[in-house]
Amino acid sequence: MKKVTLVFWLTLILTLTLSIWGVIAPDNFENISGSIMGYISDYFGWFYLLIVTLFVLFCLYLVFSPYGKIRLGRPGEKPEFSYSSWISMLFSAGLGIGLVFYGVASPVSHYIKTPPTAEPGTTEALEDALRLTFFHYGIHAWAIYAVMALVLAYFMFRHDKPGLVSASLETLFGDRMKGTWGKVVDVIAVFATIVGVATTLGFGATQINGGFAFLFDIPISFWVQFLIILIVTVLFMISTYTGLSKGIKYLSNANMGLGSILLLATLILGPTLYIVNSFMDTIGAYFQQLPSESFRLAPNDNDKRQWVLDWTVFFWAWWIAWSPFVGIFIARVSKGRTIREFLTGVLIVPSVISFIWFSTFGMTGIEMQNNGADIAGLPDEQALFGMFEQLPFGIILSILGIILIGTFFITSADSATFVLGMQTTNGSMSPPTAVKFTWGFAQSTIAAVLLYTGGLQALQNALVSAALPFSFIMLLMIVSFYKALKADKEKNWS
Repeated sequence: MKKVTLVFWLTLILTLTLSIWGVIAPDNFENISGSIMGYISDYFGWFYLLIVTLFVLFCLYLVFSPYGKIRLGRPGEKPEFSYSSWISMLFSAGLGIGLVFYGVASPVSHYIKTPPTAEPGTTEALEDALRLTFFHYGIHAWAIYAVMALVLAYFMFRHDKPGLVSASLETLFGDRMKGTWGKVVDVIAVFATIVGVATTLGFGATQINGGFAFLFDIPISFWVQFLIILIVTVLFMISTYTGLSKGIKYLSNANMGLGSILLLATLILGPTLYIVNSFMDTIGAYFQQLPSESFRLAPNDNDKRQWVLDWTVFFWAWWIAWSPFVGIFIARVSKGRTIREFLTGVLIVPSVISFIWFSTFGMTGIEMQNNGADIAGLPDEQALFGMFEQLPFGIILSILGIILIGTFFITSADSATFVLGMQTTNGSMSPPTAVKFTWGFAQSTIAAVLLYTGGLQALQNALVSAALPFSFIMLLMIVSFYKALKADKEKNWS
């Protein structure tokens, strides 16, 4: 592996160390990671809320400022992909395991289990359930991805920098980013990505297990989830090893097709008018309460504050940890776009997809709950299948749902191996197969270890902890990017 850098070895050693620790002393690992997560949530929860809101404001500023004219490429360079192809790629970026896992679970939880603004099961809780879900999957989430993708694309395509996080800081720190400090930055970025992807793979494994348990009475256990991770790992490793890029392309198209089928089937077979009315009503409430929700920490109410830490802080950390992965994908397909059209597309298209998805699945689940089905009594990983059971052709929909989670699992893991390989081989667009193979094994190992030590709670602990140091790096990336933009002001805008 001649192309690998010190970043590769340092991050690999860190990943293996944590994995061994989790296997040898799972209780100790869970206790310490839980304590770290609790400390970060208590003392830095405000920081997560502030920084993500700053990302939103920064994106809006660029959209309406003269800087929006600047092209992500050479002056006059045309976009690499047509509008329709680009929008389709943003659509695929907007879909993922998270939507499937939380599509029913989040709105139902906000309504019945732990509503932060009203008594459980009341009309007030119902009105806020979908709005709060929109908040976690809407503009704030995509502003995180947009910032990362924008900075990387700008320096890659306009200044011919490698696709490394450290390279985007050279404007601010100069050649120091080519030395020790640059490697520290890239190690933090790679490790955050590993934890972010591993968490998603962990969620995917638990939901596939939940689907099998619901349909076939297969027990929910770590060893079943481990077997699922092992099988999926073998599948995406085969793809990585043989270079079956077309296979992943077909799987990505299958994701979109299956997702669309499940969405339309639920919309048609479920309470269609109720879904549409709820979508329209919630869009208005979402934008109306967006400013106050962005800063809400509820310091005088422990229950409400805990909800913010468990949900909002967790989601912001998840998106931050995932941002190098998603950001590089969005950057690669956005060459030639202006900053204005780039940000408009990235903020709007995936957000609208998320809103439609959660309106359809969430409100169908809530309607079933109100009609006597105990959706809220199911574990989060089974809520989707509990909702499908109440619909015509429920078994078929559930099987399609399991297949969709599996294909998302494979495509996410395979794509992540490329991104991690790129980040640990000096930004190479063709990282060695051995490097990608190593990262595929590492992210699956971390997912299994986290599930072994504490299940879903361990996944959340790892995310919130890993995302914090990288969030500071993202702030520095914005400063470096803006400094470069100001220098561009003296040159050609287009």
